[in-house]
Amino acid sequence: MSNPLKALVQGMCIGAADVVPGVSGGTMALILGIYERLLQAIRSVDLHFLRLLRQRRFAAAAAHADLAFLLTLLAGILCAILFFTRVVKLPELITTHPELVYGLFFGLIVASIAVLIQARRPLTLARLGWTVLGTLCGLAIVNLLPVETPTASWFLFLCGAIAISAMILPGISGSFILLVLQKYAYVFDAIGRLDFAVLMPFALGCACGLALFSRFLNWLLGRFHDATLLTIVGILAGSLWMIWPFQERTFQMVRGKERLLHSVPTLPQQWDATVWGTLALGLAGAAAVMLLHRAAARHGD
Repeated sequence: MSNPLKALVQGMCIGAADVVPGVSGGTMALILGIYERLLQAIRSVDLHFLRLLRQRRFAAAAAHADLAFLLTLLAGILCAILFFTRVVKLPELITTHPELVYGLFFGLIVASIAVLIQARRPLTLARLGWTVLGTLCGLAIVNLLPVETPTASWFLFLCGAIAISAMILPGISGSFILLVLQKYAYVFDAIGRLDFAVLMPFALGCACGLALFSRFLNWLLGRFHDATLLTIVGILAGSLWMIWPFQERTFQMVRGKERLLHSVPTLPQQWDATVWGTLALGLAGAAAVMLLHRAAARHGD
């Protein structure tokens, strides 16, 4: 598969993940093995990149920021979001058949955790400690309850920064964070009304959060690679609490649509067709990750 086509497919996988409540695009980027490259590309959109653009050295600017990869990935994300909201309406499938959809993603994530931990062997006590710490953080975050928050510009800026940071951190959904902060409906209503008094501070917060948090993660991965990656793997493991297919889910109506707000894992009451289908999709997701991992190892990618 050529590099542009590969990046397009990877972007579509990330976009599909973004459509599913509780699953972040960062999770899929980690599964696909492009997480660190994506962070590095985002970090490279810096002052040097802007200086190259101002000097009209477009080829050098594109190479510096890995722009071909970023733009192709973005095109894939947009295509997937359109496809899974307009053609195959994944949000509706999540409402009508949540076990099947979440079963697939549960299998993907479990297999990815196994692959990532396998790559960090031997799993020493210190490495295990970082993984446990990440798991506890992930569990704490996905079990947050909504809180009353202000609508001041400084807080909208903060919401944007936190939400975008959550989106690039595997295991945490940016939309879920906005729901917890009671700003999901507020922000999306502002988008519908083109209320720039709300959108400007939120967008600035997103831009600052993306720039700062991607650099911070890059720095952590550069200085404490294994500890950082194992903490991220732990956060991913903690998110399985919300991704487990059989849940008592609480939804919130936002702009006429149900948005996942809180969920508590349960066990299936009987082994019916839905349970067997969920198990099959979970195994298919796990098998897909293993095949991708072997293919990447074989080609040194």
